Amino acid sequence: MASDAEPQRSDRSAIFVGLALAVATLAVFARACNNEFVNYDDPQYVTDNPHVLGGLSLDGIAWAFTSTEVLNWHPLTWLSLQFDRELYDDEAWGFHLTNVLLHTANVLLLLHFLWRATKRLGPATLVAALFALHPLHVESVAWVAERKDVLSTLFGFLSLVAYLNYVERPNLRANALVALAMALSLMAKPMWVTLPGLLLLLDWWPLARFRRERGRWLLVQKLPLLALSVAAGAVTLFAQQSGGAVESLEKLPLGWRAGNSVASYVRYLGMAFWPSGLAPFYPHPRSALPAWQVAAAALMLACITALVLFQIRRRPYLAVGWFWYLGMLAPVIGLIQVGDQALADRYTYVPLIGIFIMLAFGFAEFFATKPIVRRMCVPVAALAVLACALLGWRQIGYWHDSRSLWTHTLNVTAGNYLAENNLGGACLAGQGTPSEAEEHLRKAIALKPDNPRAWARLGAAVDRQGKLEEAIACYSLSLELAPDQPSTRNNLAVALAKQGKMTETIAQLQEATRLAPEFADAFHNLAGALDRAGRLDEAIAAGRRSVRLEPRNAQYHRTLARLLQQHGDMEEAAEQLRKAESLRSRNP
Repeated sequence: MASDAEPQRSDRSAIFVGLALAVATLAVFARACNNEFVNYDDPQYVTDNPHVLGGLSLDGIAWAFTSTEVLNWHPLTWLSLQFDRELYDDEAWGFHLTNVLLHTANVLLLLHFLWRATKRLGPATLVAALFALHPLHVESVAWVAERKDVLSTLFGFLSLVAYLNYVERPNLRANALVALAMALSLMAKPMWVTLPGLLLLLDWWPLARFRRERGRWLLVQKLPLLALSVAAGAVTLFAQQSGGAVESLEKLPLGWRAGNSVASYVRYLGMAFWPSGLAPFYPHPRSALPAWQVAAAALMLACITALVLFQIRRRPYLAVGWFWYLGMLAPVIGLIQVGDQALADRYTYVPLIGIFIMLAFGFAEFFATKPIVRRMCVPVAALAVLACALLGWRQIGYWHDSRSLWTHTLNVTAGNYLAENNLGGACLAGQGTPSEAEEHLRKAIALKPDNPRAWARLGAAVDRQGKLEEAIACYSLSLELAPDQPSTRNNLAVALAKQGKMTETIAQLQEATRLAPEFADAFHNLAGALDRAGRLDEAIAAGRRSVRLEPRNAQYHRTLARLLQQHGDMEEAAEQLRKAESLRSRNP
């Protein structure tokens, strides 16, 4: 009877712990539902993306599976955002809520996996709690554009659970479920390409398969998963190279990359133990990273590696946790540099679990062998988790809106051109003044003169202050640096139209619509420019295209109605005016 009751008590304890963790996670991260969209990738992913704003549709689904927009192939991420659009329209709280719910599900899956795999609920709970509430993980949850992170991890954890099922009852169906879950994870974000290696680590501990089976056979079992990893890596590299996101060796030599990568492994450890000064963007040091820091970081990594290998038989969880951390960070450590960041909080979402495993199981072993201090085990762990919760709550607040996010970033980082640039953009969006935007954008350009986005935004800032000639010069310089900018061409066209240069205006708008065939505002402006040039039929065609692309814009319907009236199509003009009035009454 006692042996039957013990598993039941253990199951009830696990259920209670899971409920408590879910409540704690929701209590802390519910604050994110008060946040707005921010001007860092959220426009590309949601607010300015017509394929997402169109909601779920056959065309939208087809686009999701064929697009490499935002330099990635992640169809499941696009589909989840389209689904949110159907549920919540354009309300930011709904998109944030989905991220929070996905993160909560990830916490429960991690707890379930570790408890089943290790049969030790206490350490598994501490790992899951640290994963749930650590402030380094705020970026992955509180940033709508990082939907890919929490969604990919959901399927990644499901692949770990499926692998447990396979280990307990080996069969083809169970093995196929592991591969399916991994494939779905890679279709949300290619972070889990190192899963085959991670499963080999788990085969060592806690599953102890190397004691029962030949190592060669365990390697062979991972080959189908390795094929998925290679395919996902190839697709990702193609998408990022085709979009120009991968830095060349000429711009960023391998020595700089390697030095930053080694230093970043140690910086992430420091941030895990002292999560202060967290920000969405840390500028790459390039050649400014001192050689002694790289050498010290390399020595530290080598010493930790030697220590965990020395303890691999007595304390295998140390080696597994350490190599979990090293391996899961490898795809994003910067040897293949994408973007201009040195490191990123979001990259720690899964890798830090390895460090948490080392801490939690080492912590449990220490207190188990020290009867005098055993009573301190739970209070000390609770204090660590509480500290994470409080710091995480504060960090979520910085993500409330673009202005608060980038103001905080400038307070905790130095020489941050992106923060100056995006804070200037926030001022242009109504969270400040054009003169304030100009100040930040000039600082951004001083830090990175070849930044086309900063020049384009500076053009908008001075344009709003009536400095038309300077605005045109800024827009033109931005286009010299990056000609394929439809929004900048649209803004330049509006400025040229103010000077009455209609031929140049039309040329810029036609190029903008060629570059972005779904850019409704450019078609609307083109309709007005063609009308002023006396090309009424072409103007009507452009006006019709604008309302097809954005049927909920009342101004587009009114412009088309005016053009149709000029053409004598009074019945169709009246219909367009009715639509405009209906939209105005619904959205006064």
